[in-house]
Amino acid sequence: SSVEDGTPPDPADWAVIDVVNYFRTAGFEEQANAFQEQEIDGKSLLLMTRNDVLTGLSLKLGPALKIYEYHVKPLQTQHLKNSS
Repeated sequence: SSVEDGTPPDPADWAVIDVVNYFRTAGFEEQANAFQEQEIDGKSLLLMTRNDVLTGLSLKLGPALKIYEYHVKPLQTQHLKNSS
């Protein structure tokens, strides 16, 4: 079952563009480009640590913290629940 915007439900299946669109939709237009530049696909996204998000993407700290806490971490938690 796919989400209405066409993004595969499991983040592990997301292509780079799905990750970019996810963050654009979440209101992180500027930061989404960093995920594209770093070629972060769904599998990479699920492997990212807090440190990766805060330092690896060259994002401003404020948005980076929100991206990690409200998006990356919940996606990882959800994925772990679904795959266990």
